Amino acid sequence: MLLRTTVDTEQVPAAERFGMWLDLVARTASPLRIRSEHAHDFAARAEIIALGPIQVVNYRYPSLEGVRAPRHGRESAPEIYTLALTVDGDGAASQAGRSSVLGPEEFIFYDGSRPHGVRHLGDDHGREPARSVVALIPHAALPLPPDRLAPLLGGRMSGTEGIGALLAQFLLQIAHHPEQYHATDAARLGNVGLDLASTMLGRHLAAEDAVPTEARRRALVTQVRAYIQRHLGDATLSPQVVADAHHVSLRTLHRLFEAEESTAASYIRELRLARCRHDLADPGLRGQPIQAIAARWGFPDKAHFSRVFRKAHGVGPQTWRAGQQDGNGTQSQPDGVHGQP
Repeated sequence: MLLRTTVDTEQVPAAERFGMWLDLVARTASPLRIRSEHAHDFAARAEIIALGPIQVVNYRYPSLEGVRAPRHGRESAPEIYTLALTVDGDGAASQAGRSSVLGPEEFIFYDGSRPHGVRHLGDDHGREPARSVVALIPHAALPLPPDRLAPLLGGRMSGTEGIGALLAQFLLQIAHHPEQYHATDAARLGNVGLDLASTMLGRHLAAEDAVPTEARRRALVTQVRAYIQRHLGDATLSPQVVADAHHVSLRTLHRLFEAEESTAASYIRELRLARCRHDLADPGLRGQPIQAIAARWGFPDKAHFSRVFRKAHGVGPQTWRAGQQDGNGTQSQPDGVHGQP
């Protein structure tokens, strides 16, 4: 499981909770002057997950308002950008003369070492907790220089479209299910998140060329893989369909996967087979016909599925299925294709 540090203010007396939260914010992001109507009993929680070059923080807290004033000085805060996704509640942020109001599934971007203001109000007029998932990115980790990023400070970006949607899904998956990954995956996952964030910021700047080619390539591969996984059950899914959906040529798609030492067609096939193996090994699906399982994962032709399965595993799907159950009827651990989330 990914290593995470949890800070839960409800583990200390009510009178100490707000101070505990101020200390957390100062250590992980930047010192702020924070106000809250709930300061007398600030029931809040943060889960901090270190992913190599970045940190992902899953926040839940009462409504609050924070300000970093010019007098705080840049030397008192680490040089960290904050890319915050609102999950529940409504918020606002301002920096460098720019202000934005945002709701759920929207990002705000700001530099924690410079003066800024933030506000987050929970639902039901602040009676419900506010929630956000935040990526903390050191200045040095982003391939875009600070002067190029300045126009984006205090601005909002969609978490439901294009690269923004993929980045939002990535951050939410990491924040809500860190147990699904190994600690050794942390650095690689951090680089995936950094590539996605860099590409999204570059596109909002209309300066994508400023993002290194390799970072853009990796971000596109992650986007393509996510698309394939979402449409795996569609029997018409093919490399050409995938290329068209991402507005690239088939040749470009092939080059992307060549760098991954694979092909788009083999990735689709192996991922479909992995899903089929998982369902065939599931005791709860023992009564479901093999053909129904195959069709669910994009193999509508029974004979074709049997040929593909036998070529990959040396036995037909029925024989393989029978071999996955031991005498107690427990499920053996199926293998699969492990792409990025």
